[in-house]
Amino acid sequence: MRKVFLIFGTRPEAIKLAPVIRQLRIRNGKFKSVVCVTAQHRQMLDQVLNLFNIVPDYDLNIMTDNQDLYHITIKTMEMLQGVLRDEKPDIILVQGDTTTSFAASLGAFYFKIPLGHVEAGLRTYNKYSPFPEEKNRHLLSVLADFHFAPTSWARRNLLQEHVPEDRIWVTGNTVIDALMEVMNNQKAENKRKYLYSYFKEKWGLTLSNNNNRMILVTCHRRENFGEVLRNICFALKEIAENRPGVNIVYPVHLNPHIQKPVNKTLGAVPNIHLIDPLDYEHFVFLVDRSHLILTDSGGIQEEAPSLGKPVLVMRNVTERPEGIETGASKLVGIDKNKIVAETQHLLDDEQTYEKMAKALNPYGDGRSAERIADILEEL
Repeated sequence: MRKVFLIFGTRPEAIKLAPVIRQLRIRNGKFKSVVCVTAQHRQMLDQVLNLFNIVPDYDLNIMTDNQDLYHITIKTMEMLQGVLRDEKPDIILVQGDTTTSFAASLGAFYFKIPLGHVEAGLRTYNKYSPFPEEKNRHLLSVLADFHFAPTSWARRNLLQEHVPEDRIWVTGNTVIDALMEVMNNQKAENKRKYLYSYFKEKWGLTLSNNNNRMILVTCHRRENFGEVLRNICFALKEIAENRPGVNIVYPVHLNPHIQKPVNKTLGAVPNIHLIDPLDYEHFVFLVDRSHLILTDSGGIQEEAPSLGKPVLVMRNVTERPEGIETGASKLVGIDKNKIVAETQHLLDDEQTYEKMAKALNPYGDGRSAERIADILEEL
């Protein structure tokens, strides 16, 4: 039985590794999966663990108030050392580009344990955008032995960096697996009634499909703190004032660098609804009922095309250009006037909207975790 050690610390990692964990556990005793969480993001991580019924074997619980990248890196490596020494896994799996993943990859290297990287090969080739994720994933590719690339584009990036071709597999992105599972669970009538009721009672939101052409906003990236975030907030305010019949819903990240400027600029705008961060189940329901999405996030660029929701990406570069190439998303940058113009164009031009909504989703078919487990069996 091959021992697979999976380590993660944030909500996106947990969402994307949950289908892999499930696949490993149903493989008739071929794998022993050991789950270790750092809890780099405590509350948001726990929500996903509960949703997918994952009970960690190790919880390093490193999160502290006002933590920084130094703390996350050093604390993860310090606490992981003893765990890896005791467990002696056959392979370590990490996901994506977080500081937890980078620190764990360095730990794997120090113990000479083979490392598999799920969602390998994403690149902007801009060292500080996104920060620190771009350099995290680049360094991960240097240390990894097995590269599970979500798309052919990601595979090409790895090949250009001289990663051996026989160590790269195009699997699709496991987030689509997780999304399909959650969407399937939401088909039940009692589940849908509960979700409608939740948003009505907690936030005063009456949701239906494309209700009032609702715009969903997510904006939390570290490199957008400060002036960029204020620009984005002014853009949202102008859109709301120009389109009073449109509701804008913004789950606001708990980070004070986000909370303060967002509440100051948008708190009094009647058709902008600032709500608390949502767990994944509620967030997926909200995405499915939105008309379009404004985001600086990575994951939602992958999820939204599966649900037919056009995405305007409020960044200057993206490591997920496949959606832009197929037309499912559009890079609008961080200029206030450009964000306002592109959003209003999508609201007004039905033909452009339909073209984006019906674009092909290039990120997966819901079988990515199955492919990864198959590969691990063959290695």
